[in-house]
Amino acid sequence: MIIKHYTDVKPGTYTGTPDGVQVREMITGQDGAPNFSLRVFDVQPGVSTPFHSHEHEHEVFILEGHGKVRTEGKETPFAVGDSVYIAPHEKHCFAADAGKPVRFICVVPSKKQCNL
Repeated sequence: MIIKHYTDVKPGTYTGTPDGVQVREMITGQDGAPNFSLRVFDVQPGVSTPFHSHEHEHEVFILEGHGKVRTEGKETPFAVGDSVYIAPHEKHCFAADAGKPVRFICVVPSKKQCNL
């Protein structure tokens, strides 16, 4: 078993990620997780993750804040407690509204981590 506290995991970024977006890789294949990686993203007010797609699905759970998920031709609001499913190859980004940061959990396949 592995237990890690959020504050004990150093925040980082992926290539192409703008200032104001950080990720903590909480549990990954490096920890021995064979199937899934659990990451926590922090997005500052008015900032968004890059608009991108990847070959795998992922699931997101909103812990703090509110904003919009942008997909091609659509913006859908989200708030604390919402869960979001992103299908494989679906272009998307998560944008924090002005005024308060967004924090969310993102789960992806461990062997195909998203490198934005």
